[in-house]
Amino acid sequence: MPPTAQTAPWNVRRPPRADGKTFLVTGGNAGIGYFAAEQLAGTGATVVLGSRSSTKANAAMASIRSRIPDARVRHLRLDLSDLSSIKSVADELDADGLDAIVCNAGVLLDGPQRQETGDGHELTFATNHLGHFLLVGHLAQLLAARAGRVVTTGSFVAKSASLDLADLQSTRDYEPKRAYARSKLAQMLFGFELDRRLHAAGGAALSVVNHPGGALDSLTPSRPPVHIRTTGQRLRGLPAGLALQGKEAGAWPAVRAVLDPSARGGQLWGPRMFGLRGEPRSEPVQGPLADAALAAGVWAASVDLTGVDPFEAVPGPAKHGR
Repeated sequence: MPPTAQTAPWNVRRPPRADGKTFLVTGGNAGIGYFAAEQLAGTGATVVLGSRSSTKANAAMASIRSRIPDARVRHLRLDLSDLSSIKSVADELDADGLDAIVCNAGVLLDGPQRQETGDGHELTFATNHLGHFLLVGHLAQLLAARAGRVVTTGSFVAKSASLDLADLQSTRDYEPKRAYARSKLAQMLFGFELDRRLHAAGGAALSVVNHPGGALDSLTPSRPPVHIRTTGQRLRGLPAGLALQGKEAGAWPAVRAVLDPSARGGQLWGPRMFGLRGEPRSEPVQGPLADAALAAGVWAASVDLTGVDPFEAVPGPAKHGR
């Protein structure tokens, strides 16, 4: 029997069409978010780039259109570190509807000093986790209306991180890379907890988690002016290419989590080879990612910090099956 859309092997270069659908990619102007947006735009969907900078978003959209002339892409100004602005941002999507959000944007600060947002939250934790938590809360009804997906992009480093529920914002032992890993762990735990709650309520929306593995700029193909890889960078990156990959490939797990009809809520998608490189596959949820009590604690703390519970915004059991 010839393969069908349900049984054909997944092709990272030719994902299924998604005409008529609308996807929001946070941080879609650069890095993994850019490549996720480019790949999703190639399916015929409308792709909304959530980005603070209109200049960078316009450059990203021009790059996408240079490769996909009929791409449907637009910019939505989004600053995840400014929690007070997120409700108005979410309201702008009402007219289009929404089929999936890729919670991708994130920051890894360079300086050793702990920084806070205008709301008084640690900057990395606020941008990477709290902003997405609040955004999903405000978009929950739109996603539920179309049996949509929340796709949370975490990080390979989160697998070995730990969280102290009494100090989620690193007031005692701040260090940039550690704060980043903690924020990504919190974000991934939220994705799993969201799906548990959706499943318990019998809703049709799904929450799927992914990570890009080891994605390096030196292995990433050029997309001028968004990203330009020099010959020197390419040559220096060749040895790392044996174990790691570029950001184009790093976007594959998120794109599959959005589009694959066989994807299920609560799954974790990552690169096939040791979780670091290769085509995307579903992998076991284990270690701190499997700690349901910790996830529930992160959820409760996030509700307290943002004043919004995403689950309360989702309508009751839908008529669709899961």
